[in-house]
Amino acid sequence: MLTLARRLYLQQPHDKGKLYSVHAPEVECISKGKAHKRYEFGCKVSLGVTSKGGWIVAAQAREGNPYDGYTLQSTMDQLLSMIRKEPEHVYADMNYRGHDYQWESQVHVDSRRRGSIAVSAWRWMKRRAAIEPSIGHLKQERRMERNQLKGSEGDKLNAVLSAAGMNFAKLLAELGAFWSLMWVRLVAYLVPRPADRSLAAAAT
Repeated sequence: MLTLARRLYLQQPHDKGKLYSVHAPEVECISKGKAHKRYEFGCKVSLGVTSKGGWIVAAQAREGNPYDGYTLQSTMDQLLSMIRKEPEHVYADMNYRGHDYQWESQVHVDSRRRGSIAVSAWRWMKRRAAIEPSIGHLKQERRMERNQLKGSEGDKLNAVLSAAGMNFAKLLAELGAFWSLMWVRLVAYLVPRPADRSLAAAAT
């Protein structure tokens, strides 16, 4: 506590690596670059989401607020350990320019100019924006916005558990829709159908 108090007393407004929380020294200041929210305080999390279905296949908490492009390699390593197959294409936002990924997947980085991206990849690049609602659901409904676990290890566990909780919720929703469809078909099969009036009239 004395070390933290001395660090808090000596730090200046423009210093790097400042102490933002005494009870959680690992908290970092993350620049968002948005007008309504310039900064967030916490831990950066890297996510890997499938283009179809929105299933989260990689979730890693990052210590020290690293550059996004330098986290792609470890995120893809976790993705490969989960699905056992390297995707053909990877779509990332502009923060991943100058990434460190060196494998066979073709990485497409978003750009402000449409002409700089191939027409065939532009539709999938627009699909990449679907990860933003997933991030919102993780923060609001899956306890990623406020972590109750302590330390850097708690940040890592919270990221994985939040992603797993969201996948389980999607799986339960898919199972619920499947069983509803099967129940409707079963009821339609068991309920007797009324006789055709035209055939009855012809018989008489």
